[in-house]
Amino acid sequence: MEAEIPLLKGLNRERIWWFSRWGTIAGELKRVNFIALPMIVVTVSQYLLRVSPMFMLGHLGQLSLSSASIATSFCNVTGFSLLFGMSSALETLCGQAYGAKQYQRVGTFAYGAILCLFLVCIPVSLLWIYTEKILIFMGQDPSISAAAGKYAILLIPTLFPYAILQSLVRYLQTQSLILPMLWSSLASICFHLPLCWAFIFKLNLGSAGGALSIGISYWFNVILLVLYVKYSQNCKKTSAKFSREVFATMREFFQFAIPSAVMVCLEWWSFELVILLSGVLPNPQLEASVLSICFTITSVHYHIPYSFGAAASTLVSNELGAGKPEAARIALCAVLVLAVTEFLIASITIYICRGILGYAFSEEKEVVNYIKEMVPFLCLSIVMDSLQSVLSGVARGSGWQHIGAYVNLGSYYLVGIPVALLLGFVLHLKGEGLWSGLVAGATVQSISLSLITGLTDWEKQAREARNRIFAREFLLGNQSI
Repeated sequence: MEAEIPLLKGLNRERIWWFSRWGTIAGELKRVNFIALPMIVVTVSQYLLRVSPMFMLGHLGQLSLSSASIATSFCNVTGFSLLFGMSSALETLCGQAYGAKQYQRVGTFAYGAILCLFLVCIPVSLLWIYTEKILIFMGQDPSISAAAGKYAILLIPTLFPYAILQSLVRYLQTQSLILPMLWSSLASICFHLPLCWAFIFKLNLGSAGGALSIGISYWFNVILLVLYVKYSQNCKKTSAKFSREVFATMREFFQFAIPSAVMVCLEWWSFELVILLSGVLPNPQLEASVLSICFTITSVHYHIPYSFGAAASTLVSNELGAGKPEAARIALCAVLVLAVTEFLIASITIYICRGILGYAFSEEKEVVNYIKEMVPFLCLSIVMDSLQSVLSGVARGSGWQHIGAYVNLGSYYLVGIPVALLLGFVLHLKGEGLWSGLVAGATVQSISLSLITGLTDWEKQAREARNRIFAREFLLGNQSI
């Protein structure tokens, strides 16, 4: 009996350890869902603000729809993707500062980000003024280019509220204040849809009305969030006064913002490039239509894993800033469990519905059958994109965006695009070949980010995060003396 007691104690101790570990992971799963699920609504609502006018402009004729679509694509590539990517730097800076309980610096970083993004908006605005000439130079139809140029110019006022909005979203996200963004985003889309309809149809403003409604709706969203930040008790400790320290943070912001933008833009541009390449295939109308539909499906779904990535970024950056590397590792595991579950369900569902999926976009049998053939490639794309979006969130939270930028460059431009050209044009696999190139790029990207994440020294990352935060605090303290 005496020999059995230590054994029983050892078994009980091991059982208690497993229960405590699973209890910790269950708690992390709740934290992830608290951030990720509302963020899905937030990102989808903000996405719909820019694309919802397309559904209405299609009733005005092909010129209105095609010109607005081309202008939206051009502006996404040259402006919105850039601002979106650069604002992701706040996921590192604000997230780690909040975890380290340097609350005033969270607000200071947000101010600095808004100033930096405003500076970026100026050259982007100048570029958009010449949209018509750029599109004509690229070989687009002159009438479509002229209408698209006018639409792009009317989108210029949208840049500045978009810059503020993305900064506020990251500011609140890193504090896990997701519900205010949820309600403001829903209010904005509910405000936007009738406004857009009234501008286009009732006031007969056409495409101009669609573009103007986007800018007004973004300003409406910004005003709601600014009012919340100003008057909510939840933001009191992180609110900061506009001071010289704001200008001091701008250099640090750009150090993270540039590689963050490169990460986002390189991937975004590769998809747009493949859509353009489909236009020179045999039967370009069919190929471009099918690839555009595939891109639409993946874009809509992407908001779900991106939201899990946002949760990973928030939790990892907070824990690293707090000097808790083990907690950051557990948070990552919890996010991956949920993300893997989601993308398996999504890809299986799409595969099961492959025979009827095309009817959601077209009544033409040729398009429906082609989409059915593309579904296996589409499912692989969803799996790989979902995995890399979560790991990219970890990169933003950890502060190694520069590594992610190199990974994306190599994955899509040294592997993805060359494979797409080889399969699509040399081996004559057409649209399937082009999309297979994107899948190859996403696969290399996912494997690379998985290896980097798996080999990450979390203790070292936590030390670097705290050294960065407190070194800046020490420097500012000496300057004030």
